Amino acid sequence: MTTLPGSRIGSTPGLPTRSADRVERAAVVTHGRPEVIRDAVARLESVARDAGVELVVDGTDDGTNVDVAIVLGGDGTMLRALQRFLGTGVPVFGVNFGRVGFLTSVHHSELESGAARVFAGEHTVVELATVEVRVGEEQAVAVNDVVATSATLGRMVELEWHVGGESLGLVPCDGVICATPTGSTAYNLSNGGPVLVWGLDAFTVTFVSPHSLHARPLVVPRSRAVEIWNRTPDVAATVLVDGHPLADLASGESVGVRLGDRPALLAVFPEETFFKRYRETFAS
Repeated sequence: MTTLPGSRIGSTPGLPTRSADRVERAAVVTHGRPEVIRDAVARLESVARDAGVELVVDGTDDGTNVDVAIVLGGDGTMLRALQRFLGTGVPVFGVNFGRVGFLTSVHHSELESGAARVFAGEHTVVELATVEVRVGEEQAVAVNDVVATSATLGRMVELEWHVGGESLGLVPCDGVICATPTGSTAYNLSNGGPVLVWGLDAFTVTFVSPHSLHARPLVVPRSRAVEIWNRTPDVAATVLVDGHPLADLASGESVGVRLGDRPALLAVFPEETFFKRYRETFAS
């Protein structure tokens, strides 16, 4: 089990976690629906005043010199915030104003009580594995997933893949997903990929609509990197990082994926375990 330097182990068994101190300064990250969020920001400001916490709202500061980031939004906004604060040591806490909200910790009706607990330091911080992606000179880090998919709607691609330098053959398919434990419950799950519990130091490789009986999802450890080549003569593949285009792969070009060195930091309450979230979101 690993922890951040100078940290203490939290109370969530099996997860790389650390406990938190009282918050003095917090960033606020919101989604793009101001008509919904405006009142929520005012509610959060009231809690912050009572707790003696300074708030840094989107656009008023770079937001990195803070103790925690409070997200008012859904999973998309959470991903944006986790990306934004990657490598800064700032954990991200979510109040769900979206639809699913798997990464968030409290419903918007619990904003006041949830924020008060965070400001008092009653949360723990979970380290979530990321993946690094390379396409030629382009590099990026994904919190959720890296996807290589056909750049032409309705056209299949042929992808050759290697794990740890060893070939696993050629797969005709619509694309492939390399998902972190965080992203394993998203696009990966909907394509029949395995769910990885938060805290696992691994990522999944899952093919999208493979035209093969032998293309099965694979869980890859830190000691192995994945290389995927586009072997389709006349169709390019597009590489997406957390849903955003990074580069195109012409025939013969490849994308490399490996576990990242910097974890994303998610602020949670000790009772809001991965399995509780999983049960409430997917099993009920």
